[in-house]
Amino acid sequence: MTQTQDHRPISTDALDRDTFYIDGAWTRPSTGDVIEVVSPHSEEVVARVPEGRPGDIDTAVAAARRAFDEGPWPRLSPEERIEVVQRFSHLYAARLVDMAELITIEMGSPTSFSNLAQSPAPWMQVEAFIAIARDFPWEAARPGVLGSDVVVRHEPVGVVAAIPPWNVPQFTLISKVVPALLAGCTVVAKPAPESPLDGYLLAELLDEAGVPPGVVNIVAGGRETGAHLVAHPGVDKVAFTGSTAAGRTIGAVCGEQLKRCSLELGGKSAAIVLDDADLTATMEGLRFTSLMNSGQACVAQTRVLAPRGRYAEVVDALAQTVASMPVGDPADPATEIGPMVARRQQERVASYIEIGREEGARVVTGGPGMPEGLDRGWYVRPTVFADVDNRMRIAQEEIFGPVVSVIAYDGVDDAVRIANDSDYGLAGTVWTSDQAAGLDVARRVRTGTYGINTYTMDFAAPFGGFKSSGLGREFGPEGLAQYTEVKSIYTPLPAG
Repeated sequence: MTQTQDHRPISTDALDRDTFYIDGAWTRPSTGDVIEVVSPHSEEVVARVPEGRPGDIDTAVAAARRAFDEGPWPRLSPEERIEVVQRFSHLYAARLVDMAELITIEMGSPTSFSNLAQSPAPWMQVEAFIAIARDFPWEAARPGVLGSDVVVRHEPVGVVAAIPPWNVPQFTLISKVVPALLAGCTVVAKPAPESPLDGYLLAELLDEAGVPPGVVNIVAGGRETGAHLVAHPGVDKVAFTGSTAAGRTIGAVCGEQLKRCSLELGGKSAAIVLDDADLTATMEGLRFTSLMNSGQACVAQTRVLAPRGRYAEVVDALAQTVASMPVGDPADPATEIGPMVARRQQERVASYIEIGREEGARVVTGGPGMPEGLDRGWYVRPTVFADVDNRMRIAQEEIFGPVVSVIAYDGVDDAVRIANDSDYGLAGTVWTSDQAAGLDVARRVRTGTYGINTYTMDFAAPFGGFKSSGLGREFGPEGLAQYTEVKSIYTPLPAG
């Protein structure tokens, strides 16, 4: 991997755009509507870009449809597509610092997190998918029970609508665009209006890599635009990451049309601290897993389950950990907790802090109001609640901010019961000095991903959720297969 040398900070004077990337060209929008990208830290406009409307989506889908039905991309060999995506990977690696900085500017992710996860992790995905594609069974023969072989082919699903959220925009967009490309699909991507800037850099890199016209089209826009894209008859599959409420709506539309869809949705994950856990190591882990990206992460471990005999000890340790995390300017490398992405999100998180107090939970650090020393920006005080009952709203509903609830349990069976007592099933962790005991807990908690004394995503393994956390999987061979249709070809029986 190589990175840009002697990096110069991006000037916000150069971030304005007036086109979309459609059919391999920078295309004028159908209307004069504009998205104002507002810094969550300064509350000032840092860029203006066109807002996609249904007419722009129609143009983009038509380009993707032509590229799939008539163009070369789906008809190239997997090796030829891998070669183009490998060129893209090299170009992407050289712009990691720029990509991370753009995401910090547009949505307020702390630069420490941006340079760890907002751009390097997407690049790692690209490399992982390339390796997976090289060994993927695109076409393979298997013995049939009637006496002749059957040829089983994985063919591209068609035109893909890729809809990422604002919290990790490249991470969630690359997880859709790259496997779609490797499978031979074409794509219309709709970045969220809060984070449209990184999509422009992505378009430039794809274009430079030699992705043919119409294979990837990028149009930022809001809910109306997204709804038009999801329902568009020219789209064969929808790949969405976002809220469970939006996922239900998208799933209903796709079900009505028998359109393929994969949905990576919300979470309310539990971190189970066992009796024998090393609290120092546990708190260092929870510092990241519970509060990554300022708590704006679907996999955040926002329920901490503590054994009753060590409950006060866990509460005190977690409160001290959260209180020690610097809050402030996301561009400052020392910052661990930045602002919420928008005023509405700040108000949402603040309302849940009030709800927790009203429900009888005890604030042990944080609470209502702005963090000390800050008088502007969409900040909230990182908050830890104790005396939380798992039936409370703050324990059941996804808050999507730096708010953590500590819940007492009596024995491992009770901890597993509480962890599973959720509409969600996306992630989770267990913290213990006994790996065998941790593995036993991991097998019993109904989530799509789980960590023992850590939480990570290995891009060779499938990622996704149980229950209301979604449908389908991303990453690994399972994630690549989501962008294919499976065809069986029956060969003639042997003569005689």
